[in-house]
This record gives sequence, structure tokens and C-alpha cells, in this order.
Amino acid sequence: MQTATAPNEWKTETVKANRVNRPQLISEIDMEQSPRIKMPDEEFNRVLGDGLVPGSLVLLGGEPGIGKSTLMLQIAIRLKNLKVLYVSGEESEQQIRMRAQRIGMDDVQCYILTETSTQNIFKQIEAIEPNIVIIDSIQTLYSAVYESAPGTVSQIRGCAGELLRFAKETATPVFLIGHITKDGAIAGPKVLEHMVDTVLQFEGDRHHIYRILRSIKNRFGSTSELGIYEMQGAGLKEVPNPSQLLLSQRDHTLSGTAVACTMEGMRPFLIETQALVSTAVYGIPQRSTTGFDLRRLNMLLAVLEKRCGFRLGTKDVFLNIAGGLRVEDPAIDLAILCAILSSGEDIAIPPSVCFAGEIGLTGEIRPINRIEQRIREAARLGFEKIFISRYNLQGDEAKKIKDIEIVTVSKVEEVFSALFG
Repeated sequence: MQTATAPNEWKTETVKANRVNRPQLISEIDMEQSPRIKMPDEEFNRVLGDGLVPGSLVLLGGEPGIGKSTLMLQIAIRLKNLKVLYVSGEESEQQIRMRAQRIGMDDVQCYILTETSTQNIFKQIEAIEPNIVIIDSIQTLYSAVYESAPGTVSQIRGCAGELLRFAKETATPVFLIGHITKDGAIAGPKVLEHMVDTVLQFEGDRHHIYRILRSIKNRFGSTSELGIYEMQGAGLKEVPNPSQLLLSQRDHTLSGTAVACTMEGMRPFLIETQALVSTAVYGIPQRSTTGFDLRRLNMLLAVLEKRCGFRLGTKDVFLNIAGGLRVEDPAIDLAILCAILSSGEDIAIPPSVCFAGEIGLTGEIRPINRIEQRIREAARLGFEKIFISRYNLQGDEAKKIKDIEIVTVSKVEEVFSALFG
């Protein structure tokens, strides 16, 4: 039986026939490199590391209905000068055509194939010779070489191995869309993530319009980058400046809100934190968070009680990160603490003030990274004052940044005195 991994099953000029590999000195290896393929999506380009590397295998995972297929089809139909083969094992041609019409088709060089057999897929690849292949999804593929059912460990590992060899031998980039388990991990063997070159995670709350594309693994770029999208009726729209969208609804000055200057990857942006502190009417105080680690919230509340004397043990505390985003940057600590104080005292924080600092267990304001980028982003968006750690800017560095007042603090008590007197 001829398998999909046989070298003569696909034909391309980039494959060297009967090539025999031999050991080479690392200094003698030829450094000829193919230029990266620029995607029609700047957010996607940023996450990949400034473009798609020829011959790379990219795995995209995410929850059901989050927009993985929409994102990949949107990219496929917008690649004007490249031939794309979109292989779907979950939808019919008519369903994909309906989605493409909703996104908007114009001079499309995208072929649609509804197939799950890898043998038949490679026959069509040989006939079409596409520049990029998209598989939706890897869990639906089936190879006759393996006797197990589609979606099993052996089938996923075997089909991914065939696609990996195809990508490397022909220098054709391949995208794999993957399902995830209820725990958030990509379904299938862990070796799948080791085999691919790049692992992308598409996440967000289906009840909110924002989606985040994160790089979990990237052999050709940084894993600290991310792309932000807005889900609309005509597909996913890039968000080049998320700060303005996340702060656009701040029309009223209310207590319990504070703006944090956080970093997602290499991008600074400002996000609103919302806190509500009220008397516990049911006896046992509640602690609830959306978009923030609950254990870290408990730590911040303990610091407030121990270092500042605020009795929050009998209070309900609810915390929300605006926009449905989840933030893990510790620099958001200071804004969360100030939002809790603002709600507890029922005193509003001026809308022109933002915060960037990590809180330690002793109540000190710890320094954070990339502070100058954060300050410049706050100044660009019109904020007049920013609270940061006293240990972040030393000497004359603070004088280099104009148009914003920089308030340096070292203790939580100093922040409370400066804001509420």
C-alpha cells in the first residue's frame, strides 16, 4: 500500500530527488533562506514573528465557536498572489462558501476541499500544487495506514507526521486547526505540540467581541507577541490600537474604577479595572474575579488589611477586567488595589490618572519592566498622571518623558494618601 508519506506522492521543484543527507560542520551549512511570506493580516504577522516561514507547520488551537475557522478562511481568501488549499473535514463546500461570502470574496485564489483521508488530500495537493495548505481540523483526518478511528492518538500523531514531512520536503507552509479539551489543552497527544514549529492559541469570551491570538511556541520568532481582534458580522477585524477601544466607554466618573498600563507581549496598552466592595449580607464574604487570578486578589486584600488597616474580611469583593480580557501582567496590581480602595471609600479616581506597579507582600510597590513604553503610551492617550514604583526611574530618566506627570511611590500607604488624602 502506498502511503501519503512516500516521497513520490507529491511533485515540486523544491524537492531534491534521491537526496542523501550526510553530516556537515555547522560552519559549512548553507545559509540560503527563503523570504518570509507576508500575511494580509498585520496582527497575524506580528504573532508569527513578522511573517510565515516557508515549510513551517503551525498549529492553531481554541475553544469551539471562538472563530478559528473564520480567522483561517479570512486569511486564505485575502492572500491575493498565493494559491491556498483549504481542507475541511467538518463543513461542506456550501457552508464554507456562505462564510466566505459573509467575510467578502474578491479575486480569490483559494481552493476548497472537503476530505478527511490523507491519501486523497495528498493526491489533490499534487494536482493543484498550492503555496499554503490549511487543515480544518487535524482531529478529523484519517490515514489508511493506521487502523484506529479518526481523532485517536495514533491517527493524530500519524497524520501530523505525514503533513510535517510534506511541509519540510516541499517548503510548503501548513496550518493545522486543533480542538481543545475541557481543560484548555489541545486535544490529542502532547507530541503534536512538539512536532509543529509554532503553536498559536486563539482565546476570548464568546459573550464579548474581543479575541486574542497568543503565541505559545514559536521556533522562528518571539512567544511574547499577541494579536487582538474584534468579532464583527463580516468576520474578524484587526485592532491596531486596543487601548482606545478598551477605554472608549469611560464617560462618567464613578468610584471603583482604575486604569492600568499593562503589557501584552511587546505592546503596551491601557485597560480599565473595575471593583465593587460591599457588605457581606449572607455571612460569608464572597471573592469573585473575571479576567484576573482569584488567588492574587486574595493576596492583595491581605496586604490591604495588614499594611493599611482596611478591614475587608467582612466585605464582598468583586473584580472585573473590562472588555472580557484576561490579564496576567503583575503590573496591574497597583490599579486593582486602587480600584478596591476607591470602591471601599466610595471616592472616584480622576479619569486622567493611571497606574503601573506590582504589589509585594510587605506592601511595597515593586518596579516593573518596560516602564518607559508604558509611560509613553499613557501620555499618547492623553493621561495626565501615572503612578509608578519609586525604583523604576532613577536620576534624570523621568525628565526625558514629557506631557505626563510621573508620581513615584514606594508603599501602598503613599498611594492612598496621594489619591484620597
